Amino acid sequence: MTLEIVYRMVIIAGFLSLFHSAYSAAQHRSYLRLNELDFLALPLDISLQAIFSLYVIVYGVLQISGNFKEIKASAELDNKSWGTFKNIPSFYMFCHRGKSFSVYHTAQNQQHMEVE
Repeated sequence: MTLEIVYRMVIIAGFLSLFHSAYSAAQHRSYLRLNELDFLALPLDISLQAIFSLYVIVYGVLQISGNFKEIKASAELDNKSWGTFKNIPSFYMFCHRGKSFSVYHTAQNQQHMEVE
């Protein structure tokens, strides 16, 4: 539980650092506009701070997120038998043409026809 709190603090620190680098970039841009200078690129310290902040955020999120699952779709199905795959209740059908081959069904139809 305490490690989770530490990693949450790491994520918060990463976001604060990322917001600071964005604010610094905006300030740098406005400084260039006020002094009528051309914008060539951000200073190296702002760029490095933004990249480092992103790495810190990704690291914190990966530590909190938990275990990854395999991408292979059948990984969860490897330990199941074929009998469990055949049991699909949504495909059960009780009213179909196959019942006309039943002895009980043909006897019932004959009784129905005799009554009429």
